[in-house]
Amino acid sequence: MNIFRNCSEYVKAESDEVGANCLRNGSVYGIMAYNILIPVAFLVSGILAGFLIERLFKFKLLKMVKKSKPITDDIIVGAFKGMFLLWFSVAGAYFSLLWAFGDKSWMSKVLKIFIVITIAAVTIIVMRIATGLVKAYSKKAEGILPSTSIFANLTKLFVLVVGILVMLQYLDVSITPILTALGVGGLAVALALQDTLSNTFAGIHILLSKQIKPGDYIRLDSGEEGFVTDICWRNTSLRMMSNNLILIPNSKLSNAIVTNHELPDKEMSVLLNVGVSYSSDLEKVEEIVSDVGSEVMKEVSGGVPEFVPFIRFHTFSDSSIDFTVILRAKSFTDQYIIKHEFIKRLHKRFDAEGIEIPFPIRTIHLDS
Repeated sequence: MNIFRNCSEYVKAESDEVGANCLRNGSVYGIMAYNILIPVAFLVSGILAGFLIERLFKFKLLKMVKKSKPITDDIIVGAFKGMFLLWFSVAGAYFSLLWAFGDKSWMSKVLKIFIVITIAAVTIIVMRIATGLVKAYSKKAEGILPSTSIFANLTKLFVLVVGILVMLQYLDVSITPILTALGVGGLAVALALQDTLSNTFAGIHILLSKQIKPGDYIRLDSGEEGFVTDICWRNTSLRMMSNNLILIPNSKLSNAIVTNHELPDKEMSVLLNVGVSYSSDLEKVEEIVSDVGSEVMKEVSGGVPEFVPFIRFHTFSDSSIDFTVILRAKSFTDQYIIKHEFIKRLHKRFDAEGIEIPFPIRTIHLDS
């Protein structure tokens, strides 16, 4: 206890006389231990406190918020994930250095570094909250703002730029020349990144026009087709039925002729071409096809139960009288199971009723 008392007097008084007394009493190791252990204790205490609060935050507060209905609570609370450990560690490091080296002139610079770290952490929190709110609003207000990564990336970029400007201003770095240089150099950057900017603005135009949005099944005039999975700053992603991914530059997509199978409504007509022999009773054929179609609409998942199927005869072909059956599907992908079931059931019903679906036949008369 005498060693640490003398050491504390030595540290507080910082006088040669007290220091000499400490050395004469053989307490030099106590001084070294005191000057090392206390700063280490500050640092370790800050890290442990941050870790404990982070764990408490993760297992208690986050679980409570997830049970609540307002999604904004989840976004705001989730934005602070990992920040408590950072803040307490930085605070522990600052007090550790302050205790070890005293009020030195360079400590003000260290304090500035710690404040810059704090500003960066706040920027990350604001970025998370802003991005989360944009995504939540785009999902909630479907049809007004599509849920795509391009808006989230633009939000992140804006918050990041503002955070960097605040940090530079705090470090006494004048941002006026930087803004001026950015304005002057904007033209050169625009020329250098002409294709990138073209794709970015084309992507924004596609989204704001509301003619193509994630989840739509589209077909391009060049033959590519699939579900729109995302529209980012450079390209649009299409997932094909084979589960492959097609990346189309936004500028190409905006100039292409596109068929959107989700507009103006997700429901779509399903057309099947069928032929029966010339000897068939067409009134009976129409009745059977309508019955089978109605059965498929009501019993098969993806059909529209209230829709009444109908047929239209249209061609006297070489070996059959051809007609088209019009059914209805709830979405583009539902048409495949509807066609599948309709063909099976119609074939079975035609066999039972003795109606023939003829093979291609051509009669040739030869002069003697």
